[in-house]
Order: sequence, then C-alpha cells, then structure tokens
Amino acid sequence: MTYLDYSATTPVDNEILNCFCECSLKYPGNPNSLHSLGLKSNELINQATEQIANLLNVSSKEIIYTSGSSESNNLAIPLKYKNRGNHIITTNFEHSSIYGPIDYLVENGFKVSFVKLDQNGLVDLNDLKNLMTDETILVSINMVNSEIGIKQNINEIGEFLKEYPKCFFHVDMTQAIGKVNIDLTNVDLASISAHKIFGLKGIGALIKKEKIDILPLIHGGKSTTIYRSGTPALPLIVSFSKAIRLALSNLDNKYNQVKELNEYLKQELEKYEFVRINSNDYSIPHILNISVIGVKPETMLHALEKYEIYISTQSACSASSQVSKAVLSLTNDMNRANSSVRISIAHITTKEEIDFFLEKFKICYNELISLKR
Repeated sequence: MTYLDYSATTPVDNEILNCFCECSLKYPGNPNSLHSLGLKSNELINQATEQIANLLNVSSKEIIYTSGSSESNNLAIPLKYKNRGNHIITTNFEHSSIYGPIDYLVENGFKVSFVKLDQNGLVDLNDLKNLMTDETILVSINMVNSEIGIKQNINEIGEFLKEYPKCFFHVDMTQAIGKVNIDLTNVDLASISAHKIFGLKGIGALIKKEKIDILPLIHGGKSTTIYRSGTPALPLIVSFSKAIRLALSNLDNKYNQVKELNEYLKQELEKYEFVRINSNDYSIPHILNISVIGVKPETMLHALEKYEIYISTQSACSASSQVSKAVLSLTNDMNRANSSVRISIAHITTKEEIDFFLEKFKICYNELISLKR
C-alpha cells in the first residue's frame, strides 16, 4: 500500500496507541468520581492538559477537549456575542465545518462576507479592512488550506484585528499543527485535532482565550470544562497530549524531509502536458494539489487505487461535489477546479513510495488521456 492521503487522516503512531491502551487498562476510574481511582484519573488528565498548555504556550484553563476539529469549529462560532453584532468574515478556503455553522447563522439573521484573496491565495488585508464594521464579531480564517496547502500569515492578520476589540479571531489550525510552527499570541480561538498528527480519531481541542465566553454545544454533566459536558475521555486526552509532543519534536527536520520529497514530486509531474500544479510557493510541502485537465478527479483516484495508491479529491469532509471551491477561487479556472486531486505526504513518506506513485501515475495518465482524445 502507498498511502498519500495524510491530510485526510494519519495512521496511528504505535507509541501513541500504546499510550492509549496503557491508560485504558491502568486507569479505569471515572475522572469525575471522588474515590481514589477517580482522583488518580483526574490527576492524569490535569498533567496531560498542563503538558499541552506548555507545548502550545497557552493556559491550561484555555483548553476545551472536543471530538475533533469539526466540533471545535462549531463550538468557536460565538453566538454568545450576537448582541454585539451579526457580521462574520471568512474566506473561500475554509473547511466545511466552518461553512456549516455559518450557513446556519445566516439563516438566523447573521451576515457573512468573504474576504478577497490575492493572486497567491493570501488574504487581502486591504479588503479585510474594508469589510470590517461595528457589527463584525468574528473573523474565521484557516492557517493552512486543506486542499491546496496555502498558509496564511496568521500573526499579521491577528495583529491587524487588534484594532477591533469587539471582533474575535478564530483560526482552524488542523492542517498546520505538527507541520509548521504555530503561534497563538494573536489568536482568540484555535481548532486542532489528533488524527491529523498520528493520534487517535475522536479527540481534538478548541483553544479559547480566557477573556472569551462561548455557548456550550453539550449541556449537563461535569467534565473538564463547563463548555462540553460528559465523562472526560481520559485515554484519548492523554494520548492526544503525547501526539502533540511528538508532532512538535524535530519539526524543522521533518519539514525539510517533506519539502525535499514535494519538490521532487512536483518536478516530475510538471513534465506532463495536461497536468497543472495548483499548489504554489505559499503552500506547505505536505500538500500538493494538481489537476489533470479533462480527467475527473474520482476517475484518477480510482485508477491509482487499483495499484493500492491512495490519494484524495477534495477535503475528506467536503460534500460530494466535483468542483473544488478552493482551486476555483485560486485559479479562476473551471477546468482545473473540475479535475483537481490532492496528494498529501508526511515525514514518514519515503522516496520509494513517491517513485512507485510516479511509475503508476504515468500508466494511469496515459490511459486516461488517450480515452479523452
């Protein structure tokens, strides 16, 4: 198997899985229970939370555990502040778990604006300034686009938004953590997930600065915070802490490994007449989005799958649609948007895997292009 879909999800690291299993067996107590087993479990959660806080340079009180980034994104939409205003600003590069709750708010009287992106796919700060009003209560911009990999200058945007104290800045950092350095200094709310960094599915977090109040999605019952009720998932939380620690270790070396593979892959794919590279110099090397003009993305995906090579069309959580909204926004080319696929790699990807992909891609490309002729 040649797995090249790491941006959709990552395989679980054995060390993290062992941590989950050990915690499940050794700490059976409910962290909310008052007996000694419960107190030991609660203490372990507190230690894990403190480690995450130290790694991300935030307060442990600012960490809300969720089932993953989709839940974190939904939790971040600040209905608590609708008395302040009803205007939200976002981009055409966001995950569906941002558009979903925003669409719901629009149905209930909110207004949404989409900030312009420049020719490189970066947020146009002048347009953002023009869109800001006294009614703007939230700007939500992901740090790394999940389809094309374009990385926004979050620090610059956050610094700019300090001029608007009524407005909060939410950043979906799902595709950024463990791949590039992140800084939460100028961010009010941030979403992260374990299964993108070789952790287990079902655990993520919303980092919420203490000055902000939000509405819970789940009510009733004691938990680690007042914002999400329910029995704390001790093994998931502890393994999440380990996943973050491992993800942030040797980050520069891992980044350079991925960059080298990305450049090699891109160089080889650029040789094909009908291949267009959609990712650009502002994209992180972990994501390479390409279009094979005239070939439907699912057709290319299934052609490669015959060789047990696994890539993706759009974001794994996107609604079933052939057109890539992100590629269309960046290139303004419907042919590209209709035929884009995503190849996503990690520091554990090998050159041998890339060579095998290129060998089979050539076969698939020639077969599919001959059919369209």
